[in-house]
Amino acid sequence: MPSLDSFSMDYFRLDGKIAIVTGGNKGLGQGFAVALAKAGADLFIVTHGTDWEETKNLIEKEGRKAAFFQADLANRESIMEVVKACLDTYGKIDILVNNAGTIRRAPLLEYKQEDWDAVMDLNLNSVYFLSQEVGKMMVEQGYGKIINIASMLSFQGGKFVPPYTASKHAVAGITKAFANELAPYNVQINAIAPGYVATANTVPIRADEKRNAEILSRIPAARWADPADLMGAVVFLASKASDYMNGHILAVDGGWLVR
Repeated sequence: MPSLDSFSMDYFRLDGKIAIVTGGNKGLGQGFAVALAKAGADLFIVTHGTDWEETKNLIEKEGRKAAFFQADLANRESIMEVVKACLDTYGKIDILVNNAGTIRRAPLLEYKQEDWDAVMDLNLNSVYFLSQEVGKMMVEQGYGKIINIASMLSFQGGKFVPPYTASKHAVAGITKAFANELAPYNVQINAIAPGYVATANTVPIRADEKRNAEILSRIPAARWADPADLMGAVVFLASKASDYMNGHILAVDGGWLVR
C-alpha cells in the first residue's frame, strides 16, 4: 500500500509503457497519442485510413516510437490482428485507449438500420471485443489501463443521433462492468467523457450559428474544447497516479453537466 511520502510526480510518467490508441491519427485520438508520448510511452496507432504522417512526426518529436496499423475495427478478425500486430511490434500492451468512433445524424423516425449498425459496430462492439482481448493479456501480466471514450451523451439523450447516444451510454456501462471483473487483477478501466470538442465530427454543428450559440450559452467555460484540453486526463488515467480509480466516467466538459 502506498504511503504519503512515497508519492512522486514520477507516478504520472509512462516511460517503458506501450499504448494502443484507436483512431489516433486525428482529432481527439491524435491528442491522446501525443499526450501519452509526452509522458514517455511508445505508441501503436490503429486507424481506418493512412493519413498518419502528422501524428507520426508529433510522436517522434517527443523521442518516442510510433507504429501504425490500418484496420476496420468493426470486424472481429481485424481486432485479433491489431492485438497480434502490437505484440509482434512491442511484445506487450500496457495501455489501451478505445477512441475510435463515428456519428451519423438523422431524425429518429427516419433513421436507417445500416446507419444504426455501423455506429454500434464501431462505437460499442469494437470497444468490447478489443478490450476483452487486451484485457486477457493485462490480467496475465498483472497490470493494465483501459481508457474508453464516453461522451456527454453517456448522460443525456441528444437529438438526431440515437445510435451514438445508445453506444455511449453502453460504453459507460461496460467500463463499469469491466472494472468490476478486472480490478482484482490490478487492471483499471475508466472512461473520459469529453464535452463539446472542436474536431471534424463537430464541424456541422459549429457551422450552424443557432446551434453553436445554444451550445456555447450552456458551457460555463464559454468555449468549445480543444483536443489539448483532454491530454492531461488521458495521462492521469494511463498512469500509476490513478491506480485506485476504477469504473469512473471522467467528464472533461467545461462545466456542461453542471449548468
